[in-house]
Amino acid sequence: MFSKAESRQLREDFWIAFGKSYPRKWLLYKTGVKGICLKFHFDLRKAIVAMDVDGDLEQRIQRWEKIISLKSLLLDEYLPHANFEDEYFLKNGKEISRVYVELEGVSIHNKTTWQETMIFFYEKMSRLEDFFQEYEDILQN
Repeated sequence: MFSKAESRQLREDFWIAFGKSYPRKWLLYKTGVKGICLKFHFDLRKAIVAMDVDGDLEQRIQRWEKIISLKSLLLDEYLPHANFEDEYFLKNGKEISRVYVELEGVSIHNKTTWQETMIFFYEKMSRLEDFFQEYEDILQN
């Protein structure tokens, strides 16, 4: 078991190492499409690369319907194992819609899983960004 300070330091060390191993500017929150952001998540049990859709309910539904209309393209050409959840609840209770891929059996507290996670993050986020950039015009309107 790690103290909060030790856990915080491990998280910081991981993200610094990831940035040094894969130096590039990711889109993440700067997609240019209101209500859509791309995210990395790494905790004690899994790693996730996600496209989150939030905002007011009407806007979220509109954006989500556009993503669903592109689902077969996303699965066939970019992320074959992506999960689609129209109702996804964050830890803070906020409801969003989410497309994501996950890697189980890794832990931010276990440095021996970091390399596998970094490769996963790089490959999957690169593919998700490729999809987003290819279909940005559709998602924007």
